[in-house]
Amino acid sequence: MTRSIALAVAIISLAGPVSAQVHPYSPAGRPDLTTGDIHRYEMDRLRNQADRSQALAQSQSAQTRTTIQQLQSRRQPPLVLPEARRPLTLEEARQARQAAEARSGAVVRSTTQIDTWLDRRPQ
Repeated sequence: MTRSIALAVAIISLAGPVSAQVHPYSPAGRPDLTTGDIHRYEMDRLRNQADRSQALAQSQSAQTRTTIQQLQSRRQPPLVLPEARRPLTLEEARQARQAAEARSGAVVRSTTQIDTWLDRRPQ
């Protein structure tokens, strides 16, 4: 048991100096990059991501406009109901009756003339 404790102490004492030799994290995997280079790469990555997001938003906006236009073109026109007729007054009813009799009389006169001409005897 004392051997294992001594071995653990030895490993811990050696691990201290080794951890100091590890290079800081670099996104490109290159330890020779400066902090400015790392920030520049990150800004480029974020700009590219924003450009992709903007392109996607524009594409979806165009698709939305197209879909709305298609739906509006398929929409049926609203139903137009005829206006409700109000009851005629006595004077309006009399005028409508006289106009109908005049039209009927004109039709009878014109058809009577045609019938008379068709019924004539050939000469």
